[in-house]
Amino acid sequence: MNMNKLFAIAVFSAAAASPASHAAEAKDTLAAFHAALAAGDRTRALEALAPQAVIYESGYVERSRDEYASHHLGGDMAFAKTATRKVLKQSEHLAGNTAIVWQETETTGTARGQAVHVLGTETAVLQKQGDAWTIVHIHWSSRKAK
Repeated sequence: MNMNKLFAIAVFSAAAASPASHAAEAKDTLAAFHAALAAGDRTRALEALAPQAVIYESGYVERSRDEYASHHLGGDMAFAKTATRKVLKQSEHLAGNTAIVWQETETTGTARGQAVHVLGTETAVLQKQGDAWTIVHIHWSSRKAK
């Protein structure tokens, strides 16, 4: 095998194996987090979250990555595996090593045997250390679509 092919394989493998938090942009880290949920990839989903991440959802608070992992992560992955999540609108604001990503989404799927069609909003705050973005806060809310 020639050296160029070997280098290309090594670069591709390293990129595929790199954690979600090493995405070039904050919004890419958030997208990788959602992709990990949909793939049922617990490790990659948790890698995107800072240890002190705080998740707000439906009036509940999970005050760390570990608390999220032990409570809602499993249910979120189970739902995301069977749902289709479409980003309708997204914006991002960068201020130094902090980014805020806002999304409006539409999700369809099935939960506990019932059809689900919801419109959602998401605010994510990410911090960058070196080349790595990590999610430090997520706030999700949703409502039934008409």
